[in-house]
Amino acid sequence: MADMNAIYFDLDGTLTDPKIGITRSIRYALDELGHPTPPSEDELTWCIGPPLLPSLKTILGEDHLADAALLLYRKRFAEIGLYENGVYPEIHDLLATLQKSGRRLFVATSKPVIYAERIIDHFKLAPYFERVFGSELDGVRTDKTELLTYALKETGDDPTRAVMIGDRRHDMIGARNNRMTAIGVLYGYGNEQELR
Repeated sequence: MADMNAIYFDLDGTLTDPKIGITRSIRYALDELGHPTPPSEDELTWCIGPPLLPSLKTILGEDHLADAALLLYRKRFAEIGLYENGVYPEIHDLLATLQKSGRRLFVATSKPVIYAERIIDHFKLAPYFERVFGSELDGVRTDKTELLTYALKETGDDPTRAVMIGDRRHDMIGARNNRMTAIGVLYGYGNEQELR
C-alpha cells in the first residue's frame, strides 16, 4: 500500500459490527408486518453489508411488502438500531496510524449517508475521515460501483492509487469496476470464498 494515497473503508462489517442493530431492526419490521416466523438474528447476518431493499424482497417475496418493511426498519434503526453497534478492536489505532502516514481516508458505505455520518460521529471516528460517502434514502448510490464512481469523482483521487477495504463481495466488485485495489477483511460478514 506504499504507493496508495487514498483509502476507502466500508462501514458495516469493516469499521463497526452492526449485527444487533441491523438484525433487530429487520425483525422489528417483519414483526410489524405480521411475518409468521421472523428469522433469528443469526439467520439474518447475510443481510449485513449489501443494500437492504433487495434483501427484504428476498425475505418477503413482494416488492410492496419490502418497501413497507424498509420504512419500518428505518423507523427503529434511526432511533435505536444505529447505536446497537460497536467499533471493531484496534480500528482507532489503525486509522490513527494511516492518518499520520499522510493518506486520505474516506468511508464508502451502501448505508444511507444520514445514518453513516451519525454512526461515525457517535463512535468518535469522524476526525480520521475527510468525508463519509453513502447512499441516499431514495436508493441512489446503494450500488457500490456507483457509490465509488461518485466518491472518486468528488475527491479527485486517481483510482489506480486508491484502495477499497471491505468485508463483502459488493466492496470487491465495486473496487474492481473502478480500477481500485480491493482488500477484503475476514473478521466481518463475508468469507474468503465470497471475497475472492
